[in-house]
Amino acid sequence: MKISVIGAGQMGNGIAHVFAQNGHQVTLIDISQAGLDKGLATIAKNLDRQVAKGTLSEEQKQATIARIASTTDMAAGVKEAGLVVEAATENVDLKLKIFRDLDASAPASAILATNTSSISITRIAAATKRPGQVIGMHFMNPVPVMKLVEVIRGYETSDEVTRTVVDLSSAIGKVPVTVNDYAGFVANRILMPMINESIQTLFQGVGGVAEIDTIMKLGMAHPMGPLQLADFIGLDTCLAILRVLHEGLGEPKYAPCPLLVQMVTAGKLGVKSGEGFYVYTAGSKDLVVSPAFLR
Repeated sequence: MKISVIGAGQMGNGIAHVFAQNGHQVTLIDISQAGLDKGLATIAKNLDRQVAKGTLSEEQKQATIARIASTTDMAAGVKEAGLVVEAATENVDLKLKIFRDLDASAPASAILATNTSSISITRIAAATKRPGQVIGMHFMNPVPVMKLVEVIRGYETSDEVTRTVVDLSSAIGKVPVTVNDYAGFVANRILMPMINESIQTLFQGVGGVAEIDTIMKLGMAHPMGPLQLADFIGLDTCLAILRVLHEGLGEPKYAPCPLLVQMVTAGKLGVKSGEGFYVYTAGSKDLVVSPAFLR
């Protein structure tokens, strides 16, 4: 099956990487050539890492790269796709526009999937004339490493489309888990309140950044503390998901912590901006708490 991936960012290039590595012809699509160049460079770097670890041969790496085409022309990039996976920014208006355009450009038989981490699949599907062929494929970050794919059925997603996506996910080495279409699905309905409560705990002065993360790592056997994880996901993305949960479920417990709102407003987005709860320096793996939390 030919795969088209919309968005060459962190999630999109990872999705393209995994499909191409497993034998699929992939077209990676982005609005800018610079975005495509950066995404393709990331794929090459991650493949080099696999070769260095001995999990991939040089020949397999080159074959993977050869299976990936790229374009800034979305209509041209999806015209032969059997599956399109949208991995654009977590913005509902943007996603609705993309799906309206995909509906007009992709083959009538194509499955249209979204990598959204929280936005209603049913709402996205309603922007198309093929709601039965719209589904959620929520990959985890980093895509080449993480096994889970949360497969989300919209109100009208067909059984056949669900089976196809589940089987395809398994065939590329992932573990698909099917869930229903409610705000945050399962992964983020559980994860984001935990992250939000961790930020609230910091905000109220119960513990510091390092202390909160250390307690969750050593006490709960989490591989990464919740504040570091929030930085890794992107604080803007965390805020967007919490707002979807708060609006969709209507419960005060999902309201974003004021500290999170303030940090995003200030442009402190985590790894992507170089500072969040920690400071990130290129080439350094040291975990350094932001000076803002050392006062």
